[in-house]
Amino acid sequence: MSMNDAYQPINCDDYDNLELACQHQLLLTLELKSGEVLRAKAHDLVTRKNVEYLIVDDAGSEREVRLDKIASFSHPEIGTVVVSES
Repeated sequence: MSMNDAYQPINCDDYDNLELACQHQLLLTLELKSGEVLRAKAHDLVTRKNVEYLIVDDAGSEREVRLDKIASFSHPEIGTVVVSES
């Protein structure tokens, strides 16, 4: 999938869980729809041109992950959240 795909907003409850993860700088295990799995610290949520991104610290480098490209994320405090579109 290219970054030019039409953005599909995620469910509000899933977004709220990501906000909580950012507030507490939680180390998340993210499973992307592409099959990639990464463990990264949640930092912030940003919106650019009507597309929402999760900013994470991935092994010392900042990375932006489109929210609609996340299949699921997990952390012991919040469990596993399977992301659904709104």
